[in-house]
Amino acid sequence: MIRQITLEDKKQWEKLYRDYADFSKVEISNKILQTVWGWLHNKNHEIECLVYDVDEKIVAFAHYTKMPRTLSGKDIGFLDDLFVDANFRGKRIGEKLLNKLKEIAGNNNWDLVRWISKQDNLPANTLYNRVAEKTTWDLYEIK
Repeated sequence: MIRQITLEDKKQWEKLYRDYADFSKVEISNKILQTVWGWLHNKNHEIECLVYDVDEKIVAFAHYTKMPRTLSGKDIGFLDDLFVDANFRGKRIGEKLLNKLKEIAGNNNWDLVRWISKQDNLPANTLYNRVAEKTTWDLYEIK
């Protein structure tokens, strides 16, 4: 079942978020966990979280937000994170979350939802290539 995250989900979300950080090879601290958890429950912060639960166990999440698209003068959706527990991959849970996000985009008059993916994340990119259009844009960062 897909639903919005609740305060009662903290322990399950935190474990899954740590798994996501490990998968992404990113060091995670308690401070980061608490910050993101706080964002998810702050009505004034734009980040939102969908979760997918099976028998009251969260097995996937999608963090998303609205983002301005200046060339169209409209907001669009931006998917920050999508992660499915390794034991539940291959069950189209990621696709279901993306379809729900597409529905949310329509309800918010977002023309599209955009995200980035690592080139070597082949299982995720197989899904993304099936449900979305890959762009020709390159990603740059300044640190």
